[in-house]
This record gives sequence, C-alpha cells and structure tokens, in this order.
Amino acid sequence: MRRRDFMALLGGVAIAWPRVVAAQGPVYRIGLLSSGAPIAENSPQGTALIRGLTEHSYELGRNLVFERRGAEAHTDRLPRLVEELVASKVDLIVTLGYPTALAAKQGTSVPVVVFGAGDPVGTGLVASLARPGGNLTGISDVSAEVTPKRMELLKQIAPRLRKVAMLWNADDLGMTLRYRASETGAQALGISVQALGVREPNDFDQAFAAMNRDVPDAILMVSDALTILNRKRVFEFAAAHRLPAIYEDDRYVRDGGLMSYGPDQSESFARVAALADRILKGAKPAELPFEQPTRFRFVLNLKTAKALGLEVPPTLLALADEVVE
Repeated sequence: MRRRDFMALLGGVAIAWPRVVAAQGPVYRIGLLSSGAPIAENSPQGTALIRGLTEHSYELGRNLVFERRGAEAHTDRLPRLVEELVASKVDLIVTLGYPTALAAKQGTSVPVVVFGAGDPVGTGLVASLARPGGNLTGISDVSAEVTPKRMELLKQIAPRLRKVAMLWNADDLGMTLRYRASETGAQALGISVQALGVREPNDFDQAFAAMNRDVPDAILMVSDALTILNRKRVFEFAAAHRLPAIYEDDRYVRDGGLMSYGPDQSESFARVAALADRILKGAKPAELPFEQPTRFRFVLNLKTAKALGLEVPPTLLALADEVVE
C-alpha cells in the first residue's frame, strides 16, 4: 500500500472513531406490561409513549429497547410475565391497569410507572399520592372528578336521562373503585345507576339481558382489558336499542362508539415518559409523587349519532375536541 493511500485510510479511521464512541452509551430496557394485548408501537398508547420518550432523547433501536408483554385478559399469567421482564434485565416497567401494577408490585423491586390502575391509594398500591413508598409511581385516577362532566354530556344528547347503566370488570379492584366513584357522582346529580359488573365474556349476555328487562337511558363503560375486548358487543347492543353511550377515552369513539370524555392520552403518556426519564436518571419511585391528568378531551362520533337517530345539539358539537364523521 502506498504511503498516501495508507494515510488517507488512517485519516478516515480517525474521523470515524469519535462517531463510534459517541454512538456507544447506555441502552435502556423498558418493560411494557398490559392485561390485554401487548402494547404495539403503532397503537395509540404505544405511539404516545414513544413520542413522550423521544422528547427526553430516547430513541427505539438506538438507546431504547422495549420488552412487551400482554396477558390477553388472563390475569393469572401476569406473575410469570413479570418474571420474564425481570429476567430480561429491564431497567423499568410501565404497567397498564390495576392487575399489572399489583403483579409488578408483588413480583419485583424493579421501578414501576403505573398508568390506568384507578385510585392507587384506595387499592393499596401505595401509601399516599405524595410519597408512594416502595417501587411504584405513576398517574392516578380522576373518575370522581370527571363523572359529572360525562353525565352532563350524556344529558345534552339525551335530555331525559334518568338512569345510566354502568358496565365494569367486577374482578378488577381498580376498576371497581372507578365504577364506585362514577356511581357516587351520577347519584349526586340525581341520576340512578344500573350496576352491571362483569367478570368474563359470557357475563356480557347477562348484562344485556338485564338492560332488556330494565331499559336504561344511557350506558357508561369503564375501561379495562375485559371491556376493551368486548367493546364491539357493547357498540352493537347500544346500536340495536338506540342507546347513547359514553366511554372513558377516544379509542372507542374511533372504533364506533358514540362519545368519550377522559384524560388526554398524549398528555398522560408524556407524563409517564417524564417519570420514566427521571427514574432512569436515578430518581427513586418512592419519592416521586403520583400525578393526575390535567388535560381532557371530548370526542364525538357523528356517524354513530346519526345511526342511533340522535340529534346532536350545536352546543354539544361545539364542545367537541374532535368529531369523527
């Protein structure tokens, strides 16, 4: 090799070497644990979480790896899934729902950021919102605060609203407490509640039969893996009986549900990402207060409203953050 060629090659190595060093650095492994299907990168929740983490300089495939696990509504699988995440050496676990948060609390000392688990104090997940203790922090529930708004929205589209049927997973303590908060809020407004707790898919037929015998004026569905998996059946029942229904977040509305009012998922997952970032940088979950959503969205499916024969008042339409047509 001629000296000039050798020096050119050496120069190329000298230029490239700092880039290689710069590219090397800590790669963080985050476990994503769901009671339902594993959280896909292109799902609304996965997309929102990735966006939030990107704002803190984490990039999938560069310095971030996801380990995704989902129990597919079989909560008895959760302890094993937690063990798998621990074995994969995750630095942090993000859980969706109360059963996943409980399994993580019982199965590992790895830091956990909780989302969608209901009231973490009421369920016993943590000692207090301000100082959680243990290895959990996250985003807490606000059902008591948002129920009056949900009832108000239902009343605008169903002025004769006197009774609302509430569907929830009675085997999920977090969702049971969320239902109770919703029940208390509705009753405070003079609206009676038809309680329809379900524990497995077959229970939905019993819930529908109960509504056939004693027809409500509207439906409110509390979200968890079981109700999510059976959402189409609820949509179909509501459509067949021309019942307005309200859901807790907008994915149901894009899927055919009438309307939703609840925390803005993008904001909530941005805050999940911010908590994860603080933990990965050395903060202890025990000392990070649980946070509460501050931004909420009302989404309305105009096509579903028309199919139900409901007239949408202009005032209600004006309130919508998003209209699905």
